[in-house]
Amino acid sequence: MILVDYLRDFFAAGGSVLVLIFCVTALLWVLLFDRIMYLSRGHKAELQAVMDDWCSLQWHSHWHSDHYRLAAVSIANQALQRNLLLIKTLITICPLMGLLGTVNGMVHVFDVLSVTGTSNPRAMAEGISRATIPTMAGMVAALTGLLMLHWVQTRAARLSQQFKYQLDQRGATT
Repeated sequence: MILVDYLRDFFAAGGSVLVLIFCVTALLWVLLFDRIMYLSRGHKAELQAVMDDWCSLQWHSHWHSDHYRLAAVSIANQALQRNLLLIKTLITICPLMGLLGTVNGMVHVFDVLSVTGTSNPRAMAEGISRATIPTMAGMVAALTGLLMLHWVQTRAARLSQQFKYQLDQRGATT
């Protein structure tokens, strides 16, 4: 219950934009986790199916084998890089939503100033908190997402190169 109270206070201090940042970050991490699991375990069966298709075909010419190899590598790359553009977009959106929270918080500060003047520092502090918390949350979400995206892209590129190498080796023996 202490965690729930802490999160409720955190979302209240950050304003409504913080809830939106949390939802986008949750979607970002679901997509990243899907890619991590696929690259760790799930890619082998899909790439093996493409490899089996490659090995089962009888080539009538070198031209056909080269073009099918290019198509097989393209299919493998599409599978390895699925949803990466959406992940990049969500990473880009996070700091922008943090900036939206900053603007929202500063509007709250100016509202307090217009009503009470400078005599209510507690009300101004609430607005400043509402301005800085979403900025921090958006930046943290973007930075952690970027780190994991780099790992996913590096792993996908390595697996793509390995697959291409295996196709080239099999093509040389047939």
